[in-house]
Amino acid sequence: MKIIDVELIQFRLPVFSHGTKWGYGTDCEQQDGVQSITKIVTDEGVEGYASGGVHSYFYGAKSEEIEGLVKPLLVGQDPLDRGMLWEWMKGHRGFSEALVGNIDSALWDLAGRAAGQSVASLMGRVRTKAKAYASTAPNLGSPDVYAKLALESKERGYTAFKVHAYIYADPDTLEPSPGKPASPVADIEVCEAVRDAVGDSMTLMLDPWGVYSLQESIMVGRELERLDYYFFEHPMDERAVEPYRRLSGELDIPICGPELAAGMHYSRAEWVVQKATDIGRIDVNFGGLTACRRAVDMYESFGLACEMHVGGFGNAAILGSTTQETCEFFERGLLFPSDHPLGDYDVTPLYLKEPCDPMDGEGNVLLPQGDGLGFDFEWDYIGDNLV
Repeated sequence: MKIIDVELIQFRLPVFSHGTKWGYGTDCEQQDGVQSITKIVTDEGVEGYASGGVHSYFYGAKSEEIEGLVKPLLVGQDPLDRGMLWEWMKGHRGFSEALVGNIDSALWDLAGRAAGQSVASLMGRVRTKAKAYASTAPNLGSPDVYAKLALESKERGYTAFKVHAYIYADPDTLEPSPGKPASPVADIEVCEAVRDAVGDSMTLMLDPWGVYSLQESIMVGRELERLDYYFFEHPMDERAVEPYRRLSGELDIPICGPELAAGMHYSRAEWVVQKATDIGRIDVNFGGLTACRRAVDMYESFGLACEMHVGGFGNAAILGSTTQETCEFFERGLLFPSDHPLGDYDVTPLYLKEPCDPMDGEGNVLLPQGDGLGFDFEWDYIGDNLV
């Protein structure tokens, strides 16, 4: 089997702008965004797909990358040699980690479709469902708004809830701000309101998205310990490792990261050696499923957990092939209160026949079991909305 083409399919997909605010802004309006599908075509008719763009956090390849980088490297090669192709892409100066992740995901999807199995099965399936946590959008409003969303999430069946409080926004007006100085006191008020609302019935986490100083992180971390939060994610800028090493040594609450640090599994191994975090973090934007699998195995060897960053079909395959002890949660969101235009997260995206992350009634995501990564596209919708 040989790769004969790599295509980029781009199509319009409605999204909501948030007006002047990042988060709850009730002035948000619907507009068209662009979603993309990378399609790898073979001479035997087997195809592989990866999706990215406005609907998801995951990287959508660009046409100039496909034509100038991907096709010259992949066309004529056996797609099942994905380990070799990953090494080629990783070593090519033109390939970003996100582009490697996009193409590697499509190659894994193709391999699963060729075998008639899910990617999780190819990797060695361990489970078909994973515990979900509700991951809030940031800047939703007052602490009461977060408390309301936590209760709604509990009623929906979630057993865990992660707060994104005030990130690059003024906590009083929700207008954009530079991010620093951060709002640690206001963030703590949100965390207290959520704990008061749900009592001891939910596992809680906080992700400030890298806006705190070391001193602020220590102060907030101690408050989270008082509130019995489960972990403290990405509190500081991840370009500096030493503050994280000091923070992890100072606090009892587990520190989760690095979330956005470049370097795929290589950099995360260095964070482990430096004892800079207690729980790992990665997603397929950082070198694809190949790099994620290597990172997860590395963390497991050190006796550490690794929380996959955000949801998505690729991350779901990693969860399906790992134990709960190593990868405990599926991150589901970002979530908004029910009275927000984006409040119904469970609506299936227009370009998919089935969502990636349906939930059962016990707070678990049912992981995709279809061939490959489990994409089942609404090709009629995509064809009618091509860019």
